[in-house]
Amino acid sequence: MIKLNDNYLKLPGSYLFAEIARRTAAYSEQNPGKRLIKLGIGDVTLPLPAACVEAMKKAADEMADKATFMGYGPYEGYDFLREAIVKNDYAPRGVKISADEIFVSDGAKSDCGNIGDIFSEDNVVAVCDPVYPVYIDANAMSGRAGNWLGERWEKIVYMPCTPENGFIPELPATVPDMIYLCFPNNPTGMAATKAQLKPWVDYANEHGSIILYDAAYRAYMSDPELPRTIYEIPGAETCAIEFCSFSKTAGFTGTRCGWTVIPRSLKRDGQSIYDLWMRRQSTKFNGTAYVIQRAAEATYSEAGKAQIAQMIGYYMNNAAVIRKGLSEAGLELYGGTDSPYIWFRAPGGLGSWEFFDRLLSEANVVTTPGEGFGPSGAGFIRLTAFGDAENTAEAVRRIKAII
Repeated sequence: MIKLNDNYLKLPGSYLFAEIARRTAAYSEQNPGKRLIKLGIGDVTLPLPAACVEAMKKAADEMADKATFMGYGPYEGYDFLREAIVKNDYAPRGVKISADEIFVSDGAKSDCGNIGDIFSEDNVVAVCDPVYPVYIDANAMSGRAGNWLGERWEKIVYMPCTPENGFIPELPATVPDMIYLCFPNNPTGMAATKAQLKPWVDYANEHGSIILYDAAYRAYMSDPELPRTIYEIPGAETCAIEFCSFSKTAGFTGTRCGWTVIPRSLKRDGQSIYDLWMRRQSTKFNGTAYVIQRAAEATYSEAGKAQIAQMIGYYMNNAAVIRKGLSEAGLELYGGTDSPYIWFRAPGGLGSWEFFDRLLSEANVVTTPGEGFGPSGAGFIRLTAFGDAENTAEAVRRIKAII
């Protein structure tokens, strides 16, 4: 009889956002007349930039012509997009990344989860706490997390990110092999400075660890001095892999495109991490569709840049509305200035899920309970600024009314 991967059997009942969807659906079914406003899952609401849509149409027309039809594409992505990424996202920051060190993907989530394929099951994994659940769940599926103990995983090194340490974790005493960092952070919405990231780069290089750096929200930073990429930190090219996405930057959540950077200078055990990932991708990944990559390329056109700036401005205005309203209500809150997420403490000592249920039933607002992001998220709630402007303002009014 076939044997299952019993690591999957150790996973808690459901993924965080699946549980939110379940509770929301159950409430809607029982209360069909209630209009819910969703500020929970970080999905965008504005349409794709017009420049991207036009690029997709043009690429689709090319696919209809034998002379310009494109079949199987390169696993690592087309040169036109990889070169555009380097020219626009790295070169202006003084970062020396070459186009052939870019791997185009179908979004940061996939590669954040799949990168573990090239690393041993015996590696020790460290995550910020609270944390985007994919980092932990993917490693649990691979056997690196040990057993689920009801609040945390047995073998995961949790690095608390709290108001007391400014949401920047301390270097762990137990030296991990794989270190997941995400800035601007999901879920806390806080960003890290170059001075705060430099010790992590030095630590990883000293101990032979690898930093897995999620920069999916880099476009939402308002402070020009904040690093947009880990490679702005000297030494990062020998210890870090970076994951980026067009999902939140350009509204590609339903279009799916991102990229991963693996410098050729990154080696461990005498092996090239670049070569291992290329081997993995060429076996398990079909590549991102040509039409989609043309749309992604268009984000770097003059029209695309202008349209994306307008889109990000819209969402960050929502963040400002949320911050202002919740501050007026006397809530302790963080984020929302360099990211589209606002992180606030539930009033009256309520638990995350307890206040989630209250917001759902009394304010008809769907949020994300901080407890779902890890032990240090207990008692907090995450709001997203990706909603419609009118709905966001209404949601804030509703929340203030029940506090």
